[in-house]
Amino acid sequence: MLTGLRQCVVLAALAVAGLLAVPATAYADGGTGGVQCSQDDPRPACDVNAGIPGQPSQPGGGDGGGQGGDGKCRNPGGEEIPCVRDGAYAGADGCYYTPADPSPSTIAALGGQPAGEGGWYMRTCYGPPASFGGVVWIAGAAPVVSPAVLARQARARLNLPTIVIRMNPPGNQLVNLPVWLALDRGSWRSVSATASVPGVSVTATARPVQASWSMGDGVVVACTGPGTTWTSGTDPAKASPDCGHVYRRSSAGALRGSYEVTVTVTWEVSWAGAGQSGTVPGLTTTGQLQTRVQESQAVVR
Repeated sequence: MLTGLRQCVVLAALAVAGLLAVPATAYADGGTGGVQCSQDDPRPACDVNAGIPGQPSQPGGGDGGGQGGDGKCRNPGGEEIPCVRDGAYAGADGCYYTPADPSPSTIAALGGQPAGEGGWYMRTCYGPPASFGGVVWIAGAAPVVSPAVLARQARARLNLPTIVIRMNPPGNQLVNLPVWLALDRGSWRSVSATASVPGVSVTATARPVQASWSMGDGVVVACTGPGTTWTSGTDPAKASPDCGHVYRRSSAGALRGSYEVTVTVTWEVSWAGAGQSGTVPGLTTTGQLQTRVQESQAVVR
């Protein structure tokens, strides 16, 4: 659910689509912002200036469907409808509009590419008695995009670091001897990416929150940090203070005589922009290595 967003979608007439020009607005409750939409504004969206949550706003727009003075969206019959449905914004006609990228054959079938600024939109009208829709052209400048939509775009641009594993002590491991599990510090750090349209910019930040180690012997170790790197001079019998494992059998019977260790790092992704913030679905990255685990041999003299 979007909060603090004041967005106004203005549906313009298109001769080739046979649409009637009607002003429309759509936004969710919970914030104030300087949104100004005029009855004659041909753009498919109005500028958004995010304000202070919880304060009333004076939205623009006209009578009929779309955004009312109470901050709710309605169809032409005055019935309240969701301002956002399946990622699309409500128009004054009670239908929903989202940017589209039609194929050249579709554009040709619709009469060709119109001149001037504007964009193609998928118009979806929900029943009863049945739902229908199609691609239409709306003249004017590009619409203001919801910060939540930009957040998903920013998430897609995140360049998460490569997972580099440090299993210590280095080299082959020994049965019944503690193994310290750690990730390179460069593998465990927050990263950010930004997506923008004129007037709105959103930054998504991914933060590592858990490392799940599948040790190859059937054991999974969950750690909430990168682990601690073993240093020379540390007692080999001492366990890691935060992330470790003890192999109880050798890898001699495993494929290629070694265990495959897989680390999966879980990332939480949050976003902020246009006076709003939130979260989007998280991400995961993985890394692998092979390790041999040998039986320690006692020497009898």
